Amino acid sequence: MAATSDQLPLSREVSLDVEENGNHTTARDEKQESTEDRSNIVDLDGPDDPENPLNWSAKKKWTNGGLFAAMTFITPLASSMFAPGVEDVMIEFHSTSTIIASFVVSVYVLGYAVGPFVVAPMSELYGRVPVYHASNVLFVIFTIACAICTSMSQLIVFRFFSGVAGSTPITIGGGTFGDMFKVEERGAAIAIWSMGPLLGPVIGPVAGGFLAEKAGWRVFRLIVIAAGCLAIPMFIFLRETYPVVLLSQKAKRLRKETNNPHLKSALQLDLSPAELFKRAIFRPFKMLFRSPIVISLSIYVAFIYGILYLLFTTITSDFTDIYGFSQGTSGLAYLGIGVGMMVGLIAVGASSDAILKKLTVANNGVVKPEYRLPPMIVAMMILPSGLFLYGWTTYYQVQWMAPIVGTGLVGIGLIGGFIPVSTYLIDAFGIHSASALAANTVLRSLMGSLLPLAGTPMYEALGLGWGNTLLGFLAVAMIPIPILFWKYGERIRTSTRFSVKM
Repeated sequence: MAATSDQLPLSREVSLDVEENGNHTTARDEKQESTEDRSNIVDLDGPDDPENPLNWSAKKKWTNGGLFAAMTFITPLASSMFAPGVEDVMIEFHSTSTIIASFVVSVYVLGYAVGPFVVAPMSELYGRVPVYHASNVLFVIFTIACAICTSMSQLIVFRFFSGVAGSTPITIGGGTFGDMFKVEERGAAIAIWSMGPLLGPVIGPVAGGFLAEKAGWRVFRLIVIAAGCLAIPMFIFLRETYPVVLLSQKAKRLRKETNNPHLKSALQLDLSPAELFKRAIFRPFKMLFRSPIVISLSIYVAFIYGILYLLFTTITSDFTDIYGFSQGTSGLAYLGIGVGMMVGLIAVGASSDAILKKLTVANNGVVKPEYRLPPMIVAMMILPSGLFLYGWTTYYQVQWMAPIVGTGLVGIGLIGGFIPVSTYLIDAFGIHSASALAANTVLRSLMGSLLPLAGTPMYEALGLGWGNTLLGFLAVAMIPIPILFWKYGERIRTSTRFSVKM
């Protein structure tokens, strides 16, 4: 992404990330320095400034990071935890529509598609922490409403707004980790954060199956307790990480201490609040529709996310109808995806930073976001094999372990695609990574909410064998995406033709 004339002016320390990825803002900074009185510009106190989140102690980073990661686990957990109890929901509210049965699960993910357009701009205007706190409170309120609702329409509406509030950690969590961890540390950190968006929805049905069997479908109370308990330490321990807001706070503090009203942040733009808000609101849209990098990688992540939620809405019925699993034990069928994701998480987390460092050394110390892509290329080849195996072993009713192995391969492919894309976008877009991730989240959430609605009709028309084979062929067709960006990604990022006005 080439820098534009009105792009945020970055300080030298903060812009290090950006310069490494083709966004050359230093020359413009120097021009600005020649026309302004630098004595009134508030910047970081050198590369070792302790207020810079990149220089925080490991304890402080992981106190914040652990809380972010925990919340990123709880909100996706809520997306699927009551999936095994959907039949009970249909009975209680006197509905027989298979579309409604799928939608009441996936409407939560539809909320994920709406929330980022509010969450990402707010985080870039006012900081990460206020947005986290507000979202936590709203998430608890709407989840309580889900637990006490008295009709299907109420459940669908409250599930949607619960998803909107729950979108915050998956929208800005990656950007928050990017604020705290240097490029060479970021792969492992993002891998840990990625456990939430992918493992949360897997563990949800496992626990939800037994809870639904014993206590009915109103399992939201457990989510409320977990989210409420987590909100307390988040209120106490969370610290702001966004560089723009940190420098703004520092400038405000120094204006008060020195009685100098002319002090301003090095990252401050001379724009009205309304104009800043307008830019922040439309930035994810611009990235989604004008950046080939964002749109292409978002399409792929949307596809694999759609597969994940399609499996969530069909695995229970597949294993109860074909293999005779009970409502409780049907949740265990999701463990195949979970184990596969853990394998993928370990593999990608261990290799991502190592590959980046090795390629950086080979490139005379120059870091490129494209160095995050090799694990993704391997994962994209594993994903279709898992879909083929799952589809045809269930079709021919091979012993139940065989399709679970197939879902395990799907799990490896899913997380092997998700982590490199998230890290790539953070590395490539620097302080605007929240907007890039928001655009990515919107598209994948739309697919995650809509593909399951087509899943049941597709399987009824094609069967499990050919239905999953169709998905497998689509996965094969997308294998060239990371290969093309590995070869041409830098050229696209630095081209003025594809620059996005920030």
